[in-house]
Amino acid sequence: MKIAIVGATGNVGQRLTAEALSRGHEVTAIARNTSSLEGRGDIKVVQADICDEQAAAKALAGQDVAIVSVRFQGTDFDCLVNAVKKSGVPRVLFVGGAASLEIAPGQVLLDQPDFPDFIKPEATPARAALDELRQEKELDWTFLSPSVFFGPGERTGKFRLGTDQLLTADDGKSHISYEDYSVAMLDEIETPKHHRERFTVGY
Repeated sequence: MKIAIVGATGNVGQRLTAEALSRGHEVTAIARNTSSLEGRGDIKVVQADICDEQAAAKALAGQDVAIVSVRFQGTDFDCLVNAVKKSGVPRVLFVGGAASLEIAPGQVLLDQPDFPDFIKPEATPARAALDELRQEKELDWTFLSPSVFFGPGERTGKFRLGTDQLLTADDGKSHISYEDYSVAMLDEIETPKHHRERFTVGY
C-alpha cells in the first residue's frame, strides 16, 4: 500500500515508518522539518505543515491510507481533518493518547483527581479530538490509544487489544512499546477491524 505518515520524524513516527517498510509498503514521510530524513532513498519525503490545508491535501493525495502522529496540543484539529478530507485519502488513522480511556465504566483516566497536571495540556485536546471524530460522518477514521506507559522498547508482536478500557498487564502496569504499538497500527491497516472507532493496545 501507499502509506503517508504525518509526523514521521517523531518517536512514534519513526517506528511506524520502519514497521511499514519492513512489510513492503511504500511510505511517504510528511513533516514540518524533514532535515533528519535527508538522504533516505527508501521513502518519499515531503515537507508540509498538516495545518496548511492546501499543502497537506497535496501531500496526502494519492495515498491509500494516512497515519497522523502529531501532538494534539497546538494542532488545529479542524484544519487537520479538513486537509485529510480535501486530499481524498480513503482512510486515516490517528496516534491517540491513553488519558481518554476508562479505568471503570464511565470513569475516564483524565478525569481522575490524581491525574498528573503536567500531562493535561496534551491529554485534554487529545480527548477533544476523539470526541470530534466520533461525530464525524465523512471520514473513515481509526484512533489507536496506547497504554499509559508508552516508550521505546522491543518489538515482540505479543500484546492485547481492547476498546475503550485501559489495559493493565499481570504486573499491574499499563504499558506498550513504540515498536509493538506500530505493529498493532500496521496490522489494523492491513486487516481493518476498527472503522470509525477507537481501540487500544497493551501488554
